[in-house]
Amino acid sequence: MRAVYVKSFDESEPLSGLEVGQRPEPDAPSGWKIVNVRAASLNHHDLWALKGVGLSRERLPMILGCDAAGIDEDGRPVVVHSVISGADWLGDETLDPSRTLLSELHQGTFAERVSVPARNLLPKPEQLSFEQAACLPTAWLTAYRMLFVKGRLQPGQTVLVQGAGGGVASAAIALAHTAGLRVWATSRQERKRQFALECGADEAFESGARLPERVDAVMETVGAATWAHSLRSLRPGGRIVVSGATSGPNPPAELSRVFFLQHEVIGSTMGTREELQRLISLCIQTGLRPHIDRVLPLEQADEAFAALQAGESLGKIVLSVA
Repeated sequence: MRAVYVKSFDESEPLSGLEVGQRPEPDAPSGWKIVNVRAASLNHHDLWALKGVGLSRERLPMILGCDAAGIDEDGRPVVVHSVISGADWLGDETLDPSRTLLSELHQGTFAERVSVPARNLLPKPEQLSFEQAACLPTAWLTAYRMLFVKGRLQPGQTVLVQGAGGGVASAAIALAHTAGLRVWATSRQERKRQFALECGADEAFESGARLPERVDAVMETVGAATWAHSLRSLRPGGRIVVSGATSGPNPPAELSRVFFLQHEVIGSTMGTREELQRLISLCIQTGLRPHIDRVLPLEQADEAFAALQAGESLGKIVLSVA
């Protein structure tokens, strides 16, 4: 079958290890199902994999991709939840010490077919296209959990989203706006600040700019480049929810500010199957849809990855599997 996979690691030129070609058909052990993929979306996780982060050489070649929507072997349209917990794990899958994502231990979704635990398949509603549904399980689910599960935000509160333009950040802006929050966003680029306004931000500022007032919570995916600004922007008792560090993992701690102003620093990663179901329901009830920057065929995966690496995309990049 056709697939997009990593054949080798090169931290300085990660895209050199990207390959589009034929891979073996997936197996479906007991409790798993084969999904015929119709659409799959890119995430920064895929770029990290090309650098060897979270993936060992012994597992190469590895088909990339966490997110997908398609048709299962019973003919049902489905959305794939990519967090795979142990067979005996009960409760929040993200807390399972042995949890993994598709494309880490098991082959990923950038292929004509993928094998997935049956419990990880959710019905795709007819109101969502396969391309839209494929955007939800990683970036949009991460943003949903950050805002409403970890961030505990309520209508009328103010949230700052750092690094507008990326998949998680743009999803957080759109979701927060739909939920009745006042949304402020930052970016170094004017076109991304404009995009943030189009996604629903009430105001968009240059990175590091002084805000009109302090906020109730900050959604932080950038890391070292924005961390100090995130702390300075919080009201006393406010919360920073962290799900990534695209600019570097080691920001200055500024612990005195954290304890003196009683800030909460909360880690968040992905989300549960139940949270993904609630996210899908929210999209149906409100009419909210993911912003898709472009849809490319599987064979043009190199173009898709180059755009993601360069930070050119606004919203999600989707691969179509015809």
